[in-house]
Amino acid sequence: MTPRSRRPSRSDGASASSSENPSPSERYALWAQEERERKQLEDTELAVFTARYSFALDAFQLDACRVLEQGRSVLVAAPTGAGKTVVGEFAVHLALAQGRKVFYTAPIKALSNQKHAELVEWLGADRVGLLTGDTSVRPDADVVVMTTEVLRNMLYADSSLLDGLGFVVMDEVHYLADRLRGPVWEEVIIHLAPSVQLVALSATVSNAEEFGAWVQEVRGATDIIVSETRPVPLWQHVIIGDQMLDLFVDESGDPVISHGPGARSDRIINPELQRMASLATQLPERQGPDRGRRGAPPSRKGTRGRHRARGSAQRRPERGARRDLDQRDQHGHHGRGDHRGGQGDRFSGGHGGRFGGGHRTLRRPDVLSLLDQQALLPAIMFIFSRAGCEAAVRQCAQARLRLTSEQERRTIRAVLDEELAPIPFEDEEILGVAAFRRAAMDGYASHHAGMLPLLKTVVEHLFEQGLIKAVFATETLALGINMPARSVVLEKLVKFNGIEHADLTPGEYTQLTGRAGRRGIDTEGHAVVVAGPRFDAEAVASLASRRTYPLRSAFRPTANMAVNLLDRFDLARARETLETSFAQFQADRSVVGLARRARELEDTAESYREAMECELGDIAAYADIRERITEREKSLSRARAGADRDRTRSVLRSLQRGDVLALPGGKRRGYAVVTDVERDVLGGPQIQVLDTEGRRRSIRPGDLPSPPAVIDSLRLPRPEKLNSGKIRKDTAAALRQRLAGHDDDPRREVRSRAGRTPSTAATDETLQGLRAELAAHPCAACPELESHLRWVNRWRSTRRDLAGVHRRIEGRTSSLARQFDLLTGLLVELGYLRRAGEDELEPTERGLRLRRIFSDRDLLIAECLEHGAWDGLDAAGLAAVVSAAVHESRRDEGRAPELIDDPAVEAALIASGEIATRLQAAQSRHGVDATAPPDPAVAAVVHRWARGLHFAAALDGSDLPPGDFVRHCRQVVDLLDQLTPDESLGTTARAAIAAVRRGLVAQEIDR
Repeated sequence: MTPRSRRPSRSDGASASSSENPSPSERYALWAQEERERKQLEDTELAVFTARYSFALDAFQLDACRVLEQGRSVLVAAPTGAGKTVVGEFAVHLALAQGRKVFYTAPIKALSNQKHAELVEWLGADRVGLLTGDTSVRPDADVVVMTTEVLRNMLYADSSLLDGLGFVVMDEVHYLADRLRGPVWEEVIIHLAPSVQLVALSATVSNAEEFGAWVQEVRGATDIIVSETRPVPLWQHVIIGDQMLDLFVDESGDPVISHGPGARSDRIINPELQRMASLATQLPERQGPDRGRRGAPPSRKGTRGRHRARGSAQRRPERGARRDLDQRDQHGHHGRGDHRGGQGDRFSGGHGGRFGGGHRTLRRPDVLSLLDQQALLPAIMFIFSRAGCEAAVRQCAQARLRLTSEQERRTIRAVLDEELAPIPFEDEEILGVAAFRRAAMDGYASHHAGMLPLLKTVVEHLFEQGLIKAVFATETLALGINMPARSVVLEKLVKFNGIEHADLTPGEYTQLTGRAGRRGIDTEGHAVVVAGPRFDAEAVASLASRRTYPLRSAFRPTANMAVNLLDRFDLARARETLETSFAQFQADRSVVGLARRARELEDTAESYREAMECELGDIAAYADIRERITEREKSLSRARAGADRDRTRSVLRSLQRGDVLALPGGKRRGYAVVTDVERDVLGGPQIQVLDTEGRRRSIRPGDLPSPPAVIDSLRLPRPEKLNSGKIRKDTAAALRQRLAGHDDDPRREVRSRAGRTPSTAATDETLQGLRAELAAHPCAACPELESHLRWVNRWRSTRRDLAGVHRRIEGRTSSLARQFDLLTGLLVELGYLRRAGEDELEPTERGLRLRRIFSDRDLLIAECLEHGAWDGLDAAGLAAVVSAAVHESRRDEGRAPELIDDPAVEAALIASGEIATRLQAAQSRHGVDATAPPDPAVAAVVHRWARGLHFAAALDGSDLPPGDFVRHCRQVVDLLDQLTPDESLGTTARAAIAAVRRGLVAQEIDR
């Protein structure tokens, strides 16, 4: 295993001055190192490969490539934009040079398409294939780009396309932490043939060594190359009020780089930022109709940073600068010549211009204007909701923000005319094409999963060309799509994680801000946080400083996985396969810490055992007798209390209105008169009483420790009259008169009239026998008895802790194999597996059908097929039912299923729901996680589309976003394709695929 590879930077060694003016010995050392590296590269495939580049590769890239050339696998963990893909491309070069195949996998189709285009540009279209489930282009090529699921399915099917495979590149391998799709990565890594070299490319994760150790254990010789240095310097800023301040400075107040070349560890939080944040919390939030609009000019045409070239021409704000949006004339309008100096006014004390508004957060159009003034565009502003992204575009449009020149607008218009041509005229309104075009021509757009993929692709193309200057995006954009941005803006530091609104983790912050400053395009990147009302500079500094991004496995056994494993291996080998997963590897590693804790507790318990020894006898046995006595006394007391509760319940049920009661101890102690009796209520009976102070109370059996005593009776007014406070006071006075002559303490009245159930402790033979045994024990005469017993209690407490640790160890060891055993028990009951000997299982015919179904609801789908729930449907009907089988409503959707005017479809949906209920009951019996029932929320939309309606008509009356619909149709097509081998549904499934895969949906699938 190689040591961590670090790219040399100013913070790693020499100071800035010595780097710029090296001594003769330093110059010689540098020359000698370059000569050694040059000689090492001569006559190698790596030398041929590096000749493609006009720049020298980084140390970590060279180290990883050498590992591959030496025949080993490699895990490369490096920051976003550091150039990890160079290592993947060298694997492609090496495979072709050796006459072997190479598969390049990516987590999402967009990345697969992007990588396919890059490889085609390099190698030519004839040598590169593409497989994404719904697209198949030259699958037998020597270089094939595919989604990870496609490769997993190939491995289970033992596809002939695997013949001659030499390398597999797994890009974005940290995606294996994804709850739904992550397990596929582990399945691939486990099942790849030992002869295949693996190239795993990951973002920087804090447990890369742990992940690499697992890959090494599963795959054999694997080197771990970790680079934590960004290739492009990253500056951190905060927009507070309408000013932009550096987050980190040195002792002199100079801004410093947080990550990358030139980063310094002697940085502190900008005192000016802390002062202004503190001031903001002290000032009241400004109210009034113009709140939040101050500083928003009616027009932002002609902003000054618009035409500034990217790269070396960009400028960073000067030392200590306060970057202020107030670049308007006295009328509040921008003017082309109305700029006040290079990088804004120097902060000179006081409240800082218009910052006196305190809490006010800068509006999105103003944020972009401020970034434009500072030449920090193009920028990606992450907004953690689709609605927020669309709202941001509308706000910019309303503010008449323009970030493009006339020439750029003409270029954008030409691109839009060409790329949006496939959208039919009748669908433009529902897709919002007109508003999209206007915003794009002004230089900004949104980017989120709810958009039509075609529109997202256009945004990506225009952004890559520097024509769109700002993109409002959800965090899905951070997955790895190449959209180079000079700046990344975080509007908030909290996001909804599917369960609650939670603070961003350091890993999420790193992943998002890592997109700022792309190698070969920008000389530096900028991360910008927009300060809100409760801004905490220290919290932001902590996020920006920590690089923790732990990788946690999401692997779990599924029904499909079970039948596939048992079709290839025997039961023992299948269980072993699960135990080689990263999930079990991590669980077993956690057991190491638990085992250490267990040893510590064992040592502690032994020391307590020695301290509690008594010369007269077995003190532990004496303590056991005492404990048994205590437990017996408690048991008798519980029995007595139970008898009292039964008597109390009986007495309360027998009471009559007007009975005067003496209530025993507890929260209802005292005297009272019964005003009402409710005998048939939950937890009852329940009585209503009036006490001597005229207060009404409700009493149930649990409120009293023993039965009350009836000591007298009182004539009461009619029930409705007791609603009057005066009548209640008069009644309480009458009650007090009636109590004259009775004991002042109601408990004595209770004891004399209705005492507790007699105690049986004095006559209980078991208890008396234990007491006699205790008195006769030798340790009873020990003068240090109580001291010994204290040590016994400590020993027992430690033993209980030790038992708990052992239970946790047992629960984690082979935990996946135990889950697998529960799952196989369910599959045997349902008929997907059968016993083949005493300790063997094998798939049945049902199981062989199940092994072709790859879905989160795999077992439910198989059950629907087995019971014929989808038989007899036409193509549109089958598409609608399959839609319910693959759809999972977003938490914020809350849409009710739309009725489908087709009795056969409704019957199939009802039957599917009934099958889901029976399946959940069976899963519960076996301790297996329940499968979600079918979700027909958008089935009606799919039904209309499959019947031939155009896009807008199909979505009419639905709030389903176009992008979600297209993505959902891809899932429908994918499952329909899995149904084509089925004898009863195959023909209909093929017709349904044709009905769904048309128009805009087909265009997106075929892209």
